[in-house]
Order: sequence, then C-alpha cells, then structure tokens
Amino acid sequence: MPRITNSMLVANYLNNMKRNLGNMSTLQNQLSSGNSITRASDNPSTATRIMQLNSEIAANKQYNSNIKDVTNWLDTTDTALSEAGNVFSRIRELMVKAGNGAYGKDEISNIKDEIVQKVAQLGDILNSSFDGNYIFGGTKSTSKPVVANSDGSISYLDKNGTAFTGASGTAADPNAYTQINTKLTAEISTGVTIEYNQTSTNILEFTDTDSGTSVNASDVLKDIVNNLSNPTATNLSTVTGSDLTKMDYIIKNVQKCRSTVGAMQNRMDSAQATNEDQNYNMTSILSEVGDVDYTQKTMEYSVAQTVYTASLQTSAKVLTKTLLDYL
Repeated sequence: MPRITNSMLVANYLNNMKRNLGNMSTLQNQLSSGNSITRASDNPSTATRIMQLNSEIAANKQYNSNIKDVTNWLDTTDTALSEAGNVFSRIRELMVKAGNGAYGKDEISNIKDEIVQKVAQLGDILNSSFDGNYIFGGTKSTSKPVVANSDGSISYLDKNGTAFTGASGTAADPNAYTQINTKLTAEISTGVTIEYNQTSTNILEFTDTDSGTSVNASDVLKDIVNNLSNPTATNLSTVTGSDLTKMDYIIKNVQKCRSTVGAMQNRMDSAQATNEDQNYNMTSILSEVGDVDYTQKTMEYSVAQTVYTASLQTSAKVLTKTLLDYL
C-alpha cells in the first residue's frame, strides 16, 4: 500500500472543496437567474435547444406583429372600399336622374357638378393612408397615388406629383405606374408570404369577368361629365345607356375587391389564432427545458451546503494546522 502523505490529503481535500464550491455556485446561479442553463458548457445539447426555441419564439413574435399590421391595413382598406362603393352608387343614382326627360339644363348642370364633387371625394378615398403609407399606392406608398381632375377623370401621380394616365409613367418617373400597380407582401409564418393590398389600378382598371369588357373607370367618369356638360339627347342617352352599364361593372368590381379584402381578413384572424397557439406551445416547451424547478434546486442547494459544511468540519479535524496539535 503506497504511503499517503499530508500533501496528498491536502490536495484531495482542496479538489473536493472546489468541486463542492463549484456545485454550490452552479445551484446559486440557477436559483438567482431562474434558468437551468447559465452557460452552454453546463449542458451543450440543452443549451442548443434553448437557443433554438428562443430564436423560434422571436421569429413568431415578428410574424405576430406582421399579422397585426396586415389586419389593420385590411381594416382601413375595407373602410375605404366601402366609401368608394357608396360614392359610385351615388354617381349611378345621379346618372339615372339625368335621364329624367323633365329635367332642364340647370338641373343637369347641378347633377354634373355633384358628380364632379363625388369624383373629387373618390380621389380622396384612393389617397387614404394608414400609418403614413397610402394604402392604394402599391410600393409607391409614401406619396399620393392619384389626383381627381375637374373634367371627372382621375390621373395617377408620379413621385414628384406630376399627373399621368399611361402605363409608361412620366419621363421623370417611368416606373411610377408599375409601383402603384405592385402588390405588397408580408410573411405571416415560416415560408408563408401573402399579398394583401388593393391598388388604385385594381379599382380604376379591370376587366369585367362576366362580360369580358375592359373598363377604365377614369375614362367612364370623364365621359359622363363630358356628356352632362353638353346634355343633348344623344349624350344623355349615352349616360343612361353604355355609361350606366359600365358604372354597374365598376360597382361590381369594387364589391369584388372588398370581398377579396374580407377573405384576407378572415385568413388573418385564423393566422393570428394559430400564431398565438404556436407561441404558447413554444413558450411552454422553453419553460420545461430552460426554467428551474425551484423546489428541487432549493433542496439540492441545501444538500450541497450541508456537504460543504461537513467537508470543512472534517478537514479541520483531519488536517492539523501545526505540530503543536501533536504535543
């Protein structure tokens, strides 16, 4: 049997003390932080899982924020489309009134003036904004997308506020039309990206699905005002004939746009509920993996403290301080 020296006893004692102190320190950190893992080296696999869960929870919170933003955007859009539908319906009523053979030029002029005012109101609606962004402006959302003109037409606006009607935009801003016509996207969950906005072009330029007729609402409104400005029998017949038919297409198109928005609102409600469920589940898993069981850790700390105290008391008896203890 090898000789056990005093230095060997001291070294063994110090190693045990360090281990006991380290165990107490770990337990103290866990109790004070509430986390079962305070360093990656404590448990690498658990630490990796915790980091992954934290990353997923952070991403899920961003998705939740995106869903709320889209929902608010859609609510604003729905309100604006409702107002636009009311404006077009009122214009239609005025068009029907213009066909009343008993009306003279003054009455027709008053109808025309009200329609021009309704077109101006429509321009304001198409320039509705949410959180500083024009909701019908596509990616050109920081400046107004349209302007209503006194002749009843509605023009698009480039970044400098210059009016244009064609898809080529303006010389200063050739991409203006493309930007106004562009869909906005948002990611609402991992790998799920949606288009959620309606544009001015959706409302003003479309093809009626039933008849196959291409309609430009700006041209129709301009034609109505022009015909009412010169209320001959032929012009009034056009207002109550082909123009009225196109106005019905316009109203139906607005209803279609609003229906699309409504369907997207329902989808966002479902996405919100799913997101909240996922967040709850991930948070619960993170708690199970990373949170401290205070009852268990308090008992473990009490045991560790007892062991540490016992080791101090034992060493005081076994390891003498001086030779005088032997005399």
